[in-house]
Amino acid sequence: MIFSSKLIEDAVDQIAGLPGIGKKTALRLVFHLLKQDEKSTVALTDTLLKLRRDIVYCNQCHHISDTPTCNICNSNKRDRTLLCVVEDSQDVLAIENTAQYQGLYHVLGGVISPMEGVSPIDLHITSLLERVAKSEIKEVIFALSPTMEGDTTTFYLTKKLREHQIKISTIARGVPIGSELEYTDEITLGRSIIGRTTYE
Repeated sequence: MIFSSKLIEDAVDQIAGLPGIGKKTALRLVFHLLKQDEKSTVALTDTLLKLRRDIVYCNQCHHISDTPTCNICNSNKRDRTLLCVVEDSQDVLAIENTAQYQGLYHVLGGVISPMEGVSPIDLHITSLLERVAKSEIKEVIFALSPTMEGDTTTFYLTKKLREHQIKISTIARGVPIGSELEYTDEITLGRSIIGRTTYE
C-alpha cells in the first residue's frame, strides 16, 4: 500500500495493529479522523490515554476496574456464597450480560497452557485459594472456555479445592467445545450458567 504521507502511514500501521482490523479498514478510519474536527480526535486520544494510565485491577477478584475494589465485589446485592472462576475480564462481561448470575467472580488471568509457557504460578490461583479459605463461599463455579487448556485448568483447581467443604461445579456444555467464552451468544451462555453441573 502506497501512502502520500508518512504521518498517514504511521497512523495506519498503528490502527492496523488492533485485532480484526486490516490495512484498508485502518486507512478508512484514519481518513475519518482527518475529516472530524480536532476536538473529536483529541477527545478520542485523551480517552485512550486515560484508559491506559488509570485502569486498575480489583484487589479481590482481579477484574478490570476504575477503583481498587470493583463495583461487583463492593455490591451488597451479590450472593457471596457463589464464586464464578473465569479466564479474563471479557468473560465477566459476557456472563453479566446474561443477567442470570448474581454471585462474585475470580479472574484467573489466563489458563494453564504448557505449550505457551503458562504455568499455575502465572495465574491468580493463590488468591483464589485464599478467598475460598477465608470467606463464606459455598460453591465455586468454573466458567472456563471448553478447550483442552480450560479443562486442564479446571481439573488442576478442582484438586486444589477438594480440601474445602464446598460444592464445585462447571457450566453446562451448552457452550460449543473449542470455542471462546467471550464469543458465545448470551442465551446459550445464560443457559449454561443456570444448568451448571457438579464437576467430577
